[in-house]
Amino acid sequence: MSQPSHSAQSPDPATRLVAPTTRLGIATGKLLNSAVAALTKAGISLWGSRVLAVRGRKSGEWRTTPVNLLTHDGVQYLVAPRGHTQWVRNLRAAGTGELRVGRRTETFHATELPDADKPEVLRAYLRRWKWEVGYFFEGIDADSSTADLLRIAPGFPVFRVAIG
Repeated sequence: MSQPSHSAQSPDPATRLVAPTTRLGIATGKLLNSAVAALTKAGISLWGSRVLAVRGRKSGEWRTTPVNLLTHDGVQYLVAPRGHTQWVRNLRAAGTGELRVGRRTETFHATELPDADKPEVLRAYLRRWKWEVGYFFEGIDADSSTADLLRIAPGFPVFRVAIG
């Protein structure tokens, strides 16, 4: 007897999106995102958490979601562990957004990294947040080979963040 799927996932890495499909998975995801967003909005950043604000590519309205801002080798990055989500699509279209913690808002410009440039950023991201996002990486971790990280790179958008 097969187990019920806990997430929906596109088999094509270029359109990879991981989203919970069970009621418990959806509710848990919403609860955790709401808690992190609320703390970050209150000015309490958990391990680099920020509230990302990006204009919707169709509506033009601000859309927000909690994210982890990674600093690696003095450069800041946003990694999309769930794949090609709505915030990724909106950021690609806008090219700019805001990172918020409490009352502090930083405007930034984003540049998406090509797949070949992602392995060390993904490795650093997993080193820092595997406990939180490891599920989405399906057995890949910070100790995985560069070849494995290159293989999964198309499914994990990464943006270089330039504040200001």
